[in-house]
Amino acid sequence: MCGIIGLLIKKPALRSELGRWMTPMLIGMTERGPDSAGLAVFSDPLNDEHARKISVYSGLTALGAGFNWHALVAALEKQQGSAVTLQTKDNHAIITVTGDPVQAQHFIKAYDPLLHLLSLGRSIDLYKDIGMPAVVAQRYDFAHMSGSHVVGHTRMATESAVTPDRAHPFTAGQDFCMVHNGSLSNPYQIRRMLEPRGIKFDTDNDTESACRFIEWRMREGDDLKTALETGFDELDGFYTLLMGTENQLALIRDPFACKPAVIAETDDYVAIASEFRSLAHLPDIDHAYVFEPAPQEMYIWKA
Repeated sequence: MCGIIGLLIKKPALRSELGRWMTPMLIGMTERGPDSAGLAVFSDPLNDEHARKISVYSGLTALGAGFNWHALVAALEKQQGSAVTLQTKDNHAIITVTGDPVQAQHFIKAYDPLLHLLSLGRSIDLYKDIGMPAVVAQRYDFAHMSGSHVVGHTRMATESAVTPDRAHPFTAGQDFCMVHNGSLSNPYQIRRMLEPRGIKFDTDNDTESACRFIEWRMREGDDLKTALETGFDELDGFYTLLMGTENQLALIRDPFACKPAVIAETDDYVAIASEFRSLAHLPDIDHAYVFEPAPQEMYIWKA
């Protein structure tokens, strides 16, 4: 049992409210997932079309002897031959590069075994960690985040260990993430399909298989809708999957719809949660269109 939340702000003037509205949604899912939490927040793409943001987690806390991010950036600048910018929050960093982003990822991964790559893209920032959702939210100041849409998760581990890298969201490719409530019965079948195609896995979490499968289909030329239709044929189990791209928020449930989800939509936002209690605080919720998504249907909203 886990908790998922999603929020898409329809009006650009309200994007500064994203964190304030979203944080109680995440904390409201604590009973469904008390061991870890995380979110991916999407904002306007970087102005430089060649620049990419890399979200990185360090196994060292920023309190006391924290990781030396500035030394990493200096080494990365030398390797890239171009400027690198840095933003840090506790033991996470957002590193922006203008050189080859894949080469930069390889460099960061080899630089120190404590570093974990979380996401890559022009618009996505990702934070996830172990601990109660309220603690994680405070640690990374979720309430003051802004952006167009967010995908969040609280985890109760059933399939793999409680570690930051196994917390959700999972990512693949660029500007794509997924959170999952449920259990897949064929994740290793999916892995055996993808690994001969050169797709590498970082964890044994079943959600990573679904995430990499959908992103692979889009990289092969499918739009998100077509990729999800293929997912209904290939992904077996009980699941509610919520995904974010640079400009979309998407939700699907398996054909039996065993895992709960509720959607609330107004002129200002689309909000999604595993239970209504995480939506009850939202502005104008009394006048929202509230409904339960149907099984094996696709719900896709544009940011």
